[in-house]
Amino acid sequence: MDYAATAQEAQARIAAAPDLDALEKLRVEFLGKQGSVSALLKTLGALSPEERQTVGPQIHALREGVTEALAIRKAALEQAELDARLAAEQVDLTLPAAQTPRGSIHPVSQVLDELAEIFADLGFSVATGPEIEDDWHNFTALNIPESHPARAMHDTFYFPDVDAEGRKMLLRTHTSPVQIRAMLQQGAPIRIIAPGRVYRSDSDATHTPMFHQVEGLVIDKGITLGHLKWTLETFLKAFFEREDIVLRLRPSYFPFTEPSVEVDVGFALVNGKRVLGGSGDAPGHGWMELLGSGMVGRKVIAAGGLDPDEWQGFAFGVGVDRLAMLKYGMDDLRAFFDGDARWLGHYGFSAFDVPTLSAGVGAGA
Repeated sequence: MDYAATAQEAQARIAAAPDLDALEKLRVEFLGKQGSVSALLKTLGALSPEERQTVGPQIHALREGVTEALAIRKAALEQAELDARLAAEQVDLTLPAAQTPRGSIHPVSQVLDELAEIFADLGFSVATGPEIEDDWHNFTALNIPESHPARAMHDTFYFPDVDAEGRKMLLRTHTSPVQIRAMLQQGAPIRIIAPGRVYRSDSDATHTPMFHQVEGLVIDKGITLGHLKWTLETFLKAFFEREDIVLRLRPSYFPFTEPSVEVDVGFALVNGKRVLGGSGDAPGHGWMELLGSGMVGRKVIAAGGLDPDEWQGFAFGVGVDRLAMLKYGMDDLRAFFDGDARWLGHYGFSAFDVPTLSAGVGAGA
């Protein structure tokens, strides 16, 4: 059998294939399970060793030649098909868009803007800090002892390395380290909010390993718990855009504040849903825990480089995602991070819905 002539004939037929479908039929005819070249390969087992040494290379050369010809013709046909499609699918960029451009501001970003607007009116500035933090700023400077559960590995994401001072590195568990950094850098008096991402090892319908928090800090002379309560009431009334917001302060414990208070907000049950506003002690009403706060502890003020006999202050912290859920009616925190365009289309905000106190921080909702 003249294998060279067979190869030339096969390659000529392949080169003349008019389209990809015809080329695929030729591939099956030559290299399929029942193909002619495949059949020749199967005959090698019946040949003597001497015949196999002579015939074998010719059959393998035939297969390689056919395989290469198929690949070259397929690439040429695909390129021709692409060129034809590109030539036919012309777009006139001067025409108006066929669809309205899509996109929206994430509710968390919107709420962060609302918080910044409200607190700016109260004289607060926005402070930031690193998300990869050392354990001194994240725990020790905030009077959180070595034995505190918050330092446990199952709550905190630690890095295997330490910094130049031998401190453990971690993903910050709260934005409170920004308080220490701000006091050390700015001194006192100080009035800041510290929004940002924080990380804890937790995940369910109301918790995620990463979430958003905002801390508030005021350090000045003569600061009392009354200043804290007024600030929180003013903030929550502006944020929820209701004048009937009522707060209740409950004694609690946080390592970095003394005294510490949990802040509850009154709500009413309307059609089975909680609607903030009104006294929580009235019939059909109740109290919802919203945030933690208190007077900044003396050790924390000292860690910030200030004299606790001269300076006093208060601090508070609240989950930004939780504020968004309460204000805009979401019921599952995990959806915040799913990236579902349908969810974002429903709960997202227009880029023109800029929060302002004059127009209402939630005017575009």
